[in-house]
Amino acid sequence: MGKKEAIKQSKDYSTLISQIGDLLQQGRKQAAYAVNNILVQTYWQIGKYIVEYEQGGSKKSEYGSKLLDRLSKDLTLAYGKGFSRSNLIYIRKLYLSYQIGETVSHQSKKPILSTKLSWSHYFEILKADNELEISFYTRQCEKENWSVRELKRQMKSMLFHRLALSKNKAGVLAIAKKGTEHQKPEDIIKEHFVFEFLGISQQERYLEGELEERLIRNLEAFLLELGKGFAFVKRQYRVPVGNRNFSVDLVFYNILLKCYVLIDLKRGEVEHSDIGQMNFYLNYFRKEVNVETDNEPIGIVLGAYKDKIMVEYAIDNITNKLFVSKYQLYLPNKEELEKELTRLIGSGQGRT
Repeated sequence: MGKKEAIKQSKDYSTLISQIGDLLQQGRKQAAYAVNNILVQTYWQIGKYIVEYEQGGSKKSEYGSKLLDRLSKDLTLAYGKGFSRSNLIYIRKLYLSYQIGETVSHQSKKPILSTKLSWSHYFEILKADNELEISFYTRQCEKENWSVRELKRQMKSMLFHRLALSKNKAGVLAIAKKGTEHQKPEDIIKEHFVFEFLGISQQERYLEGELEERLIRNLEAFLLELGKGFAFVKRQYRVPVGNRNFSVDLVFYNILLKCYVLIDLKRGEVEHSDIGQMNFYLNYFRKEVNVETDNEPIGIVLGAYKDKIMVEYAIDNITNKLFVSKYQLYLPNKEELEKELTRLIGSGQGRT
């Protein structure tokens, strides 16, 4: 056997190994999805049995009963792990919060169990007290393909509440039912960002450059907080105009909106001059950086504080897509956000 034939066989054999490996990976992935789907639907049926036995299908739980305690012990003894009391509580809540394809009722407001989400996803989602939250995080998990870790972080940072408080009642109900839409800049750019993952305390003094450095070091978490479709381009993006050089703190590209997103960081309150500077950057990008297939660039001036009246006057008549958002270095107050959301849903009035 000559050298050429030996090489050909070697290449063919490598290809065979690669093809078998790809097939095994695909098969294992499909098997995992199938097992997950069966497990979630089985838990839903178990929850149904528990509810019907305990209270005849009524949503009002008789928490004084010892049923879940007894079930936990007996099921664990008979079938092994997976039936702790806490697990049974969420299994029961799974049935009360969702419907499955075979039992879908058009009158029901409950979301349908998704084949894309694992029991670990549902276990986290069901920790929410509000049915609107449960629906929102279910839809958003499906759309964004969040891992369990990503889901936990978004729930902890009160993403639903932060998005909801920038909308009216109809808008809140819409995002709860469908998740967030990604059709225009207003759908993607948040009014409030939370950077608790940076580990900066409220009392700690820091410079804008240090904030930028920490965001880059935690780029994965930063991209998750920014939202869907963001790809990092460059920090301190050079903007040469005439004989002078300027720079944009952070530049991203959003593949959904097909445009550059420029972010300027401010340690304190956003000033009107910051807005003018961002408008300058946007004009440069529109004329010098954009190609024919790019949409108009978006600018975000991101500060710890903002005066809404000043911002209103500063961006009036600016034709560029410019947003002024706030960031905070700690998780928002859950009680205050819950209270505000309850007021919003009750009154039907939202912030603008």
